Amino acid sequence: MTQQSAPQDDDSKTPFARRFRGFLPVIIDVETAGFNSDTDALLEVAAVTLDMDEEGFIHPDKEISFHVEPFEGANIEQSALDFTGIDLDSEDRDAIPEELAMHDFFQFVRKAVKKQGCNRAVMVAHNAHFDLGFVNAASERCEMKRNPFHPFSCFDTATLCGLVYGHTVLAKSCQIAGIDFSNSEAHSALYDAQKTAELYCQIVNKWKQLGGWPLD
Repeated sequence: MTQQSAPQDDDSKTPFARRFRGFLPVIIDVETAGFNSDTDALLEVAAVTLDMDEEGFIHPDKEISFHVEPFEGANIEQSALDFTGIDLDSEDRDAIPEELAMHDFFQFVRKAVKKQGCNRAVMVAHNAHFDLGFVNAASERCEMKRNPFHPFSCFDTATLCGLVYGHTVLAKSCQIAGIDFSNSEAHSALYDAQKTAELYCQIVNKWKQLGGWPLD
């Protein structure tokens, strides 16, 4: 008869692993050349990791961002470029191939997952399934062997903001939450990821202050 190993004691897990069932929330934003993750180019990707203090409150930790070259044969909608303000021909854009960007992006996330003693990352984003779709599509195109994100679960701050602040637009939600937001800097993947991270931390920390965590 085979003896099964005893389940890991919760006290031996890190605070993040206990708080989010072994997942590490990582805030993501992408800028794209359209709405179809299978055909439209990924143009920017950014991530913000989180840390937790001794009292269990979370805050933004490290960040990374890339300007990405459109993959071969990618569709590029001019209306999307007009909306984001991205100039693909700008000398300051400093874009790198998608495969290199995804490799370094995933490596950054995996390092954070390991640091926090978690098993896997879970994506946090504003209208998260949009960002998750583009990240997963890029991962498949580049034949990445180790995608650190849960393949379909995510935390959507648009939904959370609708619950907490009564609004779902990122800029307006930040305003209601008392977080500075610059419309001129918006639609940069890094800036939007930074603001989404501030919103997410405020929501999670507020829930803790209200007595919602830890559960009795």
